[in-house]
Amino acid sequence: MRCVIARYPFDLTKDGVLASMKGVTPEPVTGESVTIGRRRYPVKQVGEVITRQDRRDFSSGEVTRAMARLGFTCHDHPEAAPPVSVLTPLQTASQLLGSSATADV
Repeated sequence: MRCVIARYPFDLTKDGVLASMKGVTPEPVTGESVTIGRRRYPVKQVGEVITRQDRRDFSSGEVTRAMARLGFTCHDHPEAAPPVSVLTPLQTASQLLGSSATADV
């Protein structure tokens, strides 16, 4: 598949990407990522390896679009911890006073 990353054309194949990423240790994922094989890589790291360009020269969106077109699974953000439930002041007071009912405001 032909794609343009950082204004340069590349002919990428799924097998070629798999071969390029073989043996590369994934960096910690803090933003967008792509699953290649059984590993999850940051898209900027993948772009740097497959294009041999500095990761500041291209956007993560360019690499994400290319990887998605090749059939790789792309992820927007790392899995975050479940949100923590925060009680309203009224609910906190109700719990402190031993009331079993909490009011929804």
